[in-house]
Amino acid sequence: MKKTIPAQKNKIRKHIWLFFLAGMISPIVASDQIPAPKQQNPIALIGGVIHTVSGADIPDATILFENGIITALGSNVALPESTCKINIQGLHVYPGLISANTLLGLTEINAVRATLDFDETGMLNPNVRAEVAFNPDSEILPVTRANGITMALSVPTGGLISGTSALMMLDGWTWEEMTLKAPVGLHVSWPDMKITKDKEDPKSEEKQKKKLAVQLQQLREIFSEARAYHKSKKSEGQEDIPYHDTDPRLEALIPAIEREIPVFIKADEIRQIQAAVDWAIEENIKMVLVGGYDAWRMTDLLKEENIPVIITETHRLPERRWEAYDAPYTLPDKLFEAGVKFCISGSGSKMGTANERNLPYQAATTASYGLPKSEALKSVTLYVAEILGVSDRVGSLEVGKDATMIVTTGDPLEVMSSVEMEFIQGRQIDLSSRHTELYQKYLTKYKQLGIIKE
Repeated sequence: MKKTIPAQKNKIRKHIWLFFLAGMISPIVASDQIPAPKQQNPIALIGGVIHTVSGADIPDATILFENGIITALGSNVALPESTCKINIQGLHVYPGLISANTLLGLTEINAVRATLDFDETGMLNPNVRAEVAFNPDSEILPVTRANGITMALSVPTGGLISGTSALMMLDGWTWEEMTLKAPVGLHVSWPDMKITKDKEDPKSEEKQKKKLAVQLQQLREIFSEARAYHKSKKSEGQEDIPYHDTDPRLEALIPAIEREIPVFIKADEIRQIQAAVDWAIEENIKMVLVGGYDAWRMTDLLKEENIPVIITETHRLPERRWEAYDAPYTLPDKLFEAGVKFCISGSGSKMGTANERNLPYQAATTASYGLPKSEALKSVTLYVAEILGVSDRVGSLEVGKDATMIVTTGDPLEVMSSVEMEFIQGRQIDLSSRHTELYQKYLTKYKQLGIIKE
């Protein structure tokens, strides 16, 4: 009994410390912006240039939306009596930008482990759901959406099978109301296929080959188990068929094996991509390639199998010393010329989350290296929506789609353009953020010092 008392005291102290730490962290990670209420009256944006993305631009036009849905757009639109009219002459309307591979809402402060919720223990976690871990109060969300990014695919990471992703709107009180679609896809990180030599460890190559074989076997086995499990669950109730206990891990794989959702496979190197495609064909699943650094080397296969590519982070260095400096910048154009469907996203790493706001400039760089500018815009709007299976709702400005759009001073891919207004399902979004607060703070400082005059 005496031995358990110190242990209990230590446990109590630990809990007290955790509560104290949580109290210190909460004001840091909680955003001050108040989510917008639902649209109450019809809203008409009048006199701007409407860039539909899916069709031709419409100059000096009006776009009308009610109850979060676009109801009319064009040069001659009849407006209901209760319409709130906003003059946007000289401005431009674009569909909201979409980031296709992020940790937004799943990470906050890299140095504080309690704010990181994107990686579970173990190698096989298909039952992990990104949306339930999403933090609506993240300070990173206002900074990101202030640059025109209205939606983001939040993706779990870690292990071989990381879980399912969710397409989240970047404004709302709870994860439930912020979720546009979930699950979007099942995420798999393909094992590294490279075998490297280690002079200090003669058995290094053998160990690497064994590890690779084990990981590939794990993937095959869990999908085989899921198919058997699905078959047995469908057979329940028939004569002499016993009841089977529910297995959350195998249940989560059923939409993938039934081809209801795609499997997003993260692979960059050519051997990884080849092996991943072969596996996808063998398993008869819908595949989306994520990363795809070497995808341009095998465009015929990707096109033949209708496998789209989510290009992660064009602002990166070449993977190999002998490659041209602009290899990452020219990848989208090479895929475009080959007829492979693609989109552009951020890095999808915890180190890059704070820079997700730079998504339009990732696309702009590719336009500077050969990709037509219209395609660069589609790569962060319509093409993303098509790959994620939500093009019937977002990605372009069309009647019947969600009123999710941005009003800008110019091309959103240009650094000098700014976002003047933003709407998510008809709700006008607060564009202030920690960045604007700090700007105002130090603007006041320099005015007080006389460095800046009123």
